[in-house]
This record gives sequence, C-alpha cells and structure tokens, in this order.
Amino acid sequence: MSDATAVSDDSDLLARLRAGEDEAYEQIVRLYGGRMFAATRRILGSDEDAAEAVQEAFLSAFKAIDRFQGDSKVGTWLHRIAINAALMRLRKLKRREGSIEDLLPAYTENGGFAAMPDPWGEDVDARLLREEARDQVRARIDELPENYRVALLLRDIEGYTNDELAQALGVTVNAAKIRVHRARQALRTLLDSYVNGGVDA
Repeated sequence: MSDATAVSDDSDLLARLRAGEDEAYEQIVRLYGGRMFAATRRILGSDEDAAEAVQEAFLSAFKAIDRFQGDSKVGTWLHRIAINAALMRLRKLKRREGSIEDLLPAYTENGGFAAMPDPWGEDVDARLLREEARDQVRARIDELPENYRVALLLRDIEGYTNDELAQALGVTVNAAKIRVHRARQALRTLLDSYVNGGVDA
C-alpha cells in the first residue's frame, strides 16, 4: 500500500470514527489491535496486563479522536498511545527496578578495561539473526531490571528517538541515553555465554 493510499484510508476511517460508526471501531481494532498487543506484551510481560493496556489505549484514543490532527498515521498514533498505557500500567504494578553494575565492564583508574570482554566471533550477526538466537536475546532482555529493560525495548525495538524516550521515561535526554547504553552493555554480558559457548540453558 502506498503512503498516499494509507493517508486516504486513514482519512476515511477517521471520518467514520468521528461519525460514530460501529463498524469503523471494529475495523480499527482489527487493523491495529494485534500490533498494539505485541508492543504492550513486550513491555508488561503478561497477556492479561497487555490486553488491559490495549483496552485502555483504545478507550483513550476514541475519547481523543476529535483532537487527532492526522500529522502521523493512525497506526503510529495508536501505537504510541498503547505504549504510554503500558508504561502507566507498569508504574502502577511497581515492578522491580534495580542495578546492573555486576553486568557492566570494570575499568582501571586510567580508563582502560580492567578485564577485556570476551571477543565475539565473526559469525555473531548471522547467529543472532536465527530464530533460536532471537529467543535467547528476548530471554536475556527479560532478565534486565525493569528500568533498563523498558528503556532498551523502547529505543531498540520500538524505535523511539532519544527525545521521545526521555519524555516517555520522565528523565533527561542524557539520562535516557545513559540508561540505554548501560542496558546494551549489560545485555552483551548476558549474551556472552550464548555467543561464545552455545545456548546456555
């Protein structure tokens, strides 16, 4: 579908939603509900919590439909509302936040590595693209403390910019960048056993 067709379809769908057509509501849920659920599921880690976040997102979107200016695609707008609903739900659930210091590289007083990280072989990219490896990466991301896991998901999976990430997390842009950087370092440590020694059960 071309961008022009998508915009036309969006405009038609929005007009029908604003007119209160039941079929338009059903269509928007069918079109975008699955992607919204997948995104909220990644953040919340629970089908039940994700489903409730999606429901909250649709309710918020339908209430705000008259204020939507159409400066982004409907799917993108809904996706962001769903992410925000998941983040709000996550705060209510008060999931664990924590430190990842043990997973970060140690440095000498001169700024060098206290111990060099194990090198990854040349075939790492190919291995990490395999389905089995993607499962390993997802599992290791889930091991990160909540504050780092969510930052990594939003930046690297959902494609948030640093500014958007900072706003979503309620921190400065610099703090958001640091959190993502540390999360990536910790994830690398968690993946070392897989990359260098095969699947680590």
